[in-house]
Amino acid sequence: MSGDPSRPFDFLRSLAIQEVEVTPTFRHVEIYTLGGLLTLLWHGTRDETRCVVMGGGAMGGLLGPADGSYHDLGDAFASQGIGVIRVGYRQPNDLDECTLDMAAAVDLASRAGAERFVTVGHSFGGAIAVRTAIALPTMVAGVVTLATQSAGCEQAERLYGTPMLLIHGDRDEILPVMCSEVVNELAGGQGELVVLPGAGHLLNQSGAGDALRRKLLEWIPPVLAGA
Repeated sequence: MSGDPSRPFDFLRSLAIQEVEVTPTFRHVEIYTLGGLLTLLWHGTRDETRCVVMGGGAMGGLLGPADGSYHDLGDAFASQGIGVIRVGYRQPNDLDECTLDMAAAVDLASRAGAERFVTVGHSFGGAIAVRTAIALPTMVAGVVTLATQSAGCEQAERLYGTPMLLIHGDRDEILPVMCSEVVNELAGGQGELVVLPGAGHLLNQSGAGDALRRKLLEWIPPVLAGA
């Protein structure tokens, strides 16, 4: 795929792309690059104008926290005419490369017609969601972090005015709630911080998974609509 070499997808220096249509509204895309394999699971039709891009933690992964919430949310949003791309990083735990992966996914969807995006990330991926929004301010309309780390979010003040939702469990055994509080403060204190009682880092205890799904299904569509 050719294009403006300053656009994120072109920085991947892709060698080849393979794609399988699993269902009419779900595609598995593999992008072979010199830096590794970038995997995208794409819910919805290719020409959706609104899109959510989701990234995993430091070990990568495509299911997300809360017992596969990314898959469930992908199906739910697709039924509402909102595309969802789940990003499988080329080099997990590398801030710069993973940010490029998410930004490239945004770029790829924009070439297909998407205009407004929300980035979502769990743990390490929270920093990736923040950094992608900073890199693409005219495209990313909102940011969601799930049990985020604060490292990598040092420039979050550049998101001032961008809607943010930060979800964290109060029993997170890896990253304390303070991490989300710090990120919110860096962004000007404008975000909505939701603390889920009894939930650990994977946000799958004490009904946290259901609460997470409900909140994202409630919060994201108005942001994508420009409300």
